[in-house]
Amino acid sequence: MADRDALPLPLEVRARLAELELELSEGDITQKGYEKKRSKLLGAYLPQPPGFEASMAHERRPPMAPSSASRYHRRRSSGTRDERYRSDVHTEAVQAALAKHKERKMAVPMPSKRRSLVVQTSMDAYTPPDTSSCSEEEGGQGEGTPTSSQGSVSMEHWISRAIHQGSTTSSSSSSTQSGGSGAAGRLADVLAQTHVGKSENHSAPPDVTTYTSEHSAQVERPQVSTVPRTTPKYGNAKLMETGDGVPVSSRVSAKIQQLVNTLKQPRRPPLREFFVDDFEELLEVQQPDPNQPRPEGAQMVAIRGEPLGVVTNWPPSLEAALQRWGTISPKAPCLTTMDTNGKPLYVLTYGKLWSRSIKVAYNILHKLGTKQEPMVRPGDRVALVFPNNDPAAFMVAFYGCLLAEVVPVPIEVPLTRKDAGSQQIGFLLGSCGVTVALTSDACHKGLPKGPTGEIPQFKGWPKLLWFVTESKHLSKPPRDWFPHIKDANNDTAYIEYKTCKDGSVLGVTVTRIALLTHCQALTQACGYTEAEIIVNVLDFKKDVGLWHGILTSVMNMMHVISIPYSLMKVNPLSWIQKVCQYKAKVACVKSRDMHWALVAHRDQRDINLASLRMLVVADGSNPWSISSCDAFLNVFQSKGLRPEVICPCASSAEALTVAIRRPTDDSNQPPGRGVLSMQGLSHGVIRVDSEERLSVLTVQDVGTVMPGALMCVVKPEGVPQLCRTDEIGELCVCSIATGMSYYGLSGMTKNTFEVFPMSSSGAPISEYPFIRTGLLGFIGPGGLVFVSGKMDGLMVVSGRRHNADDIVATALAVEPMKFVYRGRIAVFSVTVLHDERIVVVAEQRPDSTEEDSFQWMSRVLQAIDSIHNVGVFCLALVPANTLPKTPLGGIHLSETKQLFLEGSLHPCNVLMCPHTCVTNLPKPRQKQPEIGPASVMVGNLVSGKRIAQASGRDLGQIEDNDQARKFLFLSEVLQWRAQTTPDHVLFTLLSSRGAVLSSLTCLQLHKRAEKIAAMLTERGHLQDGDHVALVYPPGIDLIAAFYGCLYAGCVPITVRPPHPQNIATTLPTVKMIVEVSRSACVMTTQMISKLLKSKEASAAVDVRAWPPVLDTDDLPKKKPPQLYKPSNPDTLAYLDFSVSTTGMLAGVKMSHTATSAFCRSIKLQCELYPSREVAICLDPYCGLGFVLWCLCSVYSGHQSILIPPSELEVNPALWLLAVSQFRVRDTFCSYSVMELCTKGLGLQTESLKSRGLDLSRVRTCVVVAEERPRIALTQSFSKLFKDLGLHPRAVSTSFGCRVNLAICLQGTSGPDPTTVYVDMRALRHDRVRLVERGSPHSLPLMESGKILPGVRIIIANPETKGPLGDSHLGEIWVHCAHNGSGYFTVYGDEALQSDHFNSHLSFGDTQTVWARTGYLGFLRRTELTDASGERHDALYVVGALDEAMELRGMRYHPIDIETSVIRTHKSIMECAVFPWTNLLVVVVELEGSEQEALDLVPLVTNAVLEEHYLIVGVVVVVDIGVIPINSRGEKQRMHLRDGFLADQLDPIYVAYNM
Repeated sequence: MADRDALPLPLEVRARLAELELELSEGDITQKGYEKKRSKLLGAYLPQPPGFEASMAHERRPPMAPSSASRYHRRRSSGTRDERYRSDVHTEAVQAALAKHKERKMAVPMPSKRRSLVVQTSMDAYTPPDTSSCSEEEGGQGEGTPTSSQGSVSMEHWISRAIHQGSTTSSSSSSTQSGGSGAAGRLADVLAQTHVGKSENHSAPPDVTTYTSEHSAQVERPQVSTVPRTTPKYGNAKLMETGDGVPVSSRVSAKIQQLVNTLKQPRRPPLREFFVDDFEELLEVQQPDPNQPRPEGAQMVAIRGEPLGVVTNWPPSLEAALQRWGTISPKAPCLTTMDTNGKPLYVLTYGKLWSRSIKVAYNILHKLGTKQEPMVRPGDRVALVFPNNDPAAFMVAFYGCLLAEVVPVPIEVPLTRKDAGSQQIGFLLGSCGVTVALTSDACHKGLPKGPTGEIPQFKGWPKLLWFVTESKHLSKPPRDWFPHIKDANNDTAYIEYKTCKDGSVLGVTVTRIALLTHCQALTQACGYTEAEIIVNVLDFKKDVGLWHGILTSVMNMMHVISIPYSLMKVNPLSWIQKVCQYKAKVACVKSRDMHWALVAHRDQRDINLASLRMLVVADGSNPWSISSCDAFLNVFQSKGLRPEVICPCASSAEALTVAIRRPTDDSNQPPGRGVLSMQGLSHGVIRVDSEERLSVLTVQDVGTVMPGALMCVVKPEGVPQLCRTDEIGELCVCSIATGMSYYGLSGMTKNTFEVFPMSSSGAPISEYPFIRTGLLGFIGPGGLVFVSGKMDGLMVVSGRRHNADDIVATALAVEPMKFVYRGRIAVFSVTVLHDERIVVVAEQRPDSTEEDSFQWMSRVLQAIDSIHNVGVFCLALVPANTLPKTPLGGIHLSETKQLFLEGSLHPCNVLMCPHTCVTNLPKPRQKQPEIGPASVMVGNLVSGKRIAQASGRDLGQIEDNDQARKFLFLSEVLQWRAQTTPDHVLFTLLSSRGAVLSSLTCLQLHKRAEKIAAMLTERGHLQDGDHVALVYPPGIDLIAAFYGCLYAGCVPITVRPPHPQNIATTLPTVKMIVEVSRSACVMTTQMISKLLKSKEASAAVDVRAWPPVLDTDDLPKKKPPQLYKPSNPDTLAYLDFSVSTTGMLAGVKMSHTATSAFCRSIKLQCELYPSREVAICLDPYCGLGFVLWCLCSVYSGHQSILIPPSELEVNPALWLLAVSQFRVRDTFCSYSVMELCTKGLGLQTESLKSRGLDLSRVRTCVVVAEERPRIALTQSFSKLFKDLGLHPRAVSTSFGCRVNLAICLQGTSGPDPTTVYVDMRALRHDRVRLVERGSPHSLPLMESGKILPGVRIIIANPETKGPLGDSHLGEIWVHCAHNGSGYFTVYGDEALQSDHFNSHLSFGDTQTVWARTGYLGFLRRTELTDASGERHDALYVVGALDEAMELRGMRYHPIDIETSVIRTHKSIMECAVFPWTNLLVVVVELEGSEQEALDLVPLVTNAVLEEHYLIVGVVVVVDIGVIPINSRGEKQRMHLRDGFLADQLDPIYVAYNM
């Protein structure tokens, strides 16, 4: 610290205080004990306010009198935090920032997690990770005893206050039951008095799939009957009604409300300009802030290091040095290795090094391969694979290679076949052409072996010959053989590997002359002399450890004491003990090693560091090393450490040593300090800041430029132009002592190793090339070099630069750190929606609770937001020890990022903040001021677009010998068929085995219907016009009962029977249809009639309220006196009841006229006549399914083969086998049937073929649906069964809706169905823009079949009701004889009726009466011609108007978002989305372990952002089968919504995105 010398406390008191701090942070003494001892120590120096002790205990150490002493001590407070990343100023900044946030009181809803998941993640038997702090390459030390890490961590007074008052931690009973946050409870009380949301009529509708238990008294709504439900209370989540009558569980709604409130908080300032993303969908582009700091200094001048002195006795090459020392002083120690107890294991002398290196050189060149064909020739590359505890073997092998003139490539030992990053190392070896790997005996034994004992080939590695370099395994070279020792030249000496930001590994080549010059420069800069002792803790295979501990040491005949990583883990003080023991002059360490020494030093009394003249801090360029250096000096200055000894250095694989602080004897020259503004840094500008500001970065200098080198700073992006003096840029070096190239990559080499910096005039500043070091920084006064970050750690968010290390440091400064492992934090950026987004991943301790971790996470977010002014996109906590490690135990960043992007990180806690981070979304669409429908029409005419209308063939024009046409009523058609063709079979019902269960001829059906009619009039005493509910399983009874009703003059309503295994949810729907349709009696089979009155049924409904129930199993023998004939064809024939996808139950009236017209239209379209057979695998209860099952055969006379879809669950091949066996040409099915076949028979096509299944006769296979065609499903079905003869053009879809049960149906004649690709972004604006297949944002849409004869279609604007042009998306309106004649309603409220069934265009043809389908679509005139020779008009259905979501002023269709979500991860089986207030809720079904649940949250959020420009508000992960689906296979999204709000989904995880 700058004020260190001014401390008023004596040295021993300061030392004792520092120890106290450490004891407290390590948990060795309690908070109370600490305070007692501390006040005792300070008693003499501080005036005591009265009641001081008491206030201390209460307030958890308030800030004391601002003497510099207390300031220093408060900062050193924590030993549980990673010192490498600790800046004292920073800690205070973070705390102050959080305190500010506390005043703003951000309420962050806590995610809910299922109990099982909570238990699993916290109770798994974790081994504590063996690393607690590490840099990118190196790991840290094991936690040791649990007490040390979980001691009472001192917590500043304001934090405790924040926690006690913060709104997110009050506990409530609900949180224990469901993992929810207590804040919800309090919010709920507030919410209970307010209505949430606009009062839209989203009443909770009844449905087959609902979660309810019971329906209370009935309330009629116009047309659409809805019944309020009492929902079972789950746990103690109280239910309340929101404004729109949806029962809502306080827990869920409170959280969502909390989220909504958070989102209402003002965002960052709005951005003005846009760039066009190849369409009018405009993404905001970050505009430079006019007030942002800009560089103002003069252009910098390149700085030259002192000249490289020529010392006469310097050797001409490194091998020459080895030869000299090996022969002159063979007994001189070169290297001492240590065992894990810290005892010297082995001393390698210069003599042994020399003789063994010669032996290795000889064996490499002469003993591999044959004499004629040696495996290794001079200049070839060989891998060096040595463990970190065997530097001696490595040194011998390295010098052996130099002597043999082969190029060593030192790499890490591959521990398993799938090490993190090991594959990339393999690629490097392959590209270097490595065929031989040198290794030690012990290492060779430890490598993984195959079953026969050979070493397997590692993933991505070339085939290698493993060669052990121990002397005893080698042949002695002949007397006359001697290595050729040359002067250093431009041949490659060795290749050092370097891992890039993306995880790829490059090899940097270093020439022999560069190697020698670098050693000379280091010798001069560090003042190395012969026989000096140097302690090396660094990795000796690369970087500073290799340069000082293996190369420069040999040039100067120094003695290296090598401390392995394994020893440091056991005894972190070992390096300091060795410095004392050997009176070492130099030590090479990382700030991590200094931090560990601080934590452990108090056990040692007799430490004396006076012998040290230089402490090289290898990662001194990391901005956070400064705090380790300061803290280390503070503690060890009393042990003889001199301040000028600490020498941070900066290095990179490409430029070797970039700068190093010289060990001066002049302690008056203080080291350089810069306190820089973070805000300035993020704009690349240096602004010195007072230390009082919140967001500052303190950096230390890394000394001056290397001897003989020239350094400049250039702009990081674009042309290498010199920076100004107050600008941050990339350091570039021009020197002989640097790397030469990336091996085998000439393009990348050019960009890095051959850079010519330019002045502002555009002239190069030197004729020699410079090398980019990959370090960001500036050159300060006095030529001192400052490094502020690495190019690899740079994240550019909205045009501002942030350094990953800085963000790690901020996260680590957030107290208390006891929930995560210090130093096990990874920060990286991912690109989402054209900008980088910051992701923070940390390892969580196994004993921290959900609430704790969440608390810590939300505070980290706030701290980073305050200090760096940047939002974190995603913060994830993973279980201990699960992040991929580098060989030295650090976190492998690129692998972690890869796992995150693949969704295999398996976090146990996730917090996403897209709402605060994503500021470049397109502007919400402003609805244009209403353009009148007339001007739209004129506009279309002017621009040459036709008005979108089309029609099927005209029924009047078609001449056919249709006998049935002369009858007005279906009942008459049946009587006529019973007379003319009595024995013609109309219906055949199949069993699950494919056998014929029963069949009906015309006469049998007629006779059976007569008996039923007699029963209705006699037993049921029904009048004509009475309504009868038919509750039958799919089959022949249903058909007979239907015609029986027509014969008796009653109106039939077909109802799906209750499911015997699921009465509680299915029976209420039956009861409801019976009540709403006002049925006078129920007709059914004997079995179902018993079920309706059973004990189970009485639990679900009031069984006494059923109308009379008649069972038709034993019919009376007589027929009715006469059959009823309706007086008017426009009277009611039957009622069609069904539940829409939005959960509305509606009954549609079908008149006799419409029924006959419908049958005729289908007959013409499909060319049906008596000799035809049609296979039908559909539910016969509503829509086209009912018409095909019950009516068409009677009208057209063809035979219907009936296959109940439920039988396919037993035998998935039933339908296709029947189609093949009966040689059917036309078949109808539903999407659920098609899906069953695709999934169930996917692997059985071969066996089906062998059973003789043949689909080649099928000419039409129509999927009956009321939705957009599921193109992926129909295509995979076609592909799958192509081998069985199915023609791809045979598969098509139909389209019907409530107002008209069939509008389109692919007939036999006419062109194939067409597919178009439309721009999904245009579709959101209700415009249709055709694009090429595969273009970005393209959406394939398949035509919904041909328009039926007699049907006219127009596309109208749903709001203005004006006709639209071809290029617009609008509502499909239909005019046709078989439209329904209205909703069946009790009160006759006409508003909805006239709107849906009798609409008129507001402009143009205002006379025609249209029915509104409620579906959005568009028409397109194709190039194809239909049967009449006209150009064919295709209708494309996009989606239901009710389901479409209006978000950000644009129209979204749930299916599009769901498709994107399902694609993101293999474990997502199904997905449904719905809006709630203005939030998008995404529900995904997870197949796989619950541990994967949280992987899905970031993936889902990213996909929806990228593809739809929407921010997901809530992600709900549920079990398979939770998303309700109706009988037609359509998702019931509104039911799901009600279930979610009532907290009935039992989700695995609910994430609330911020």
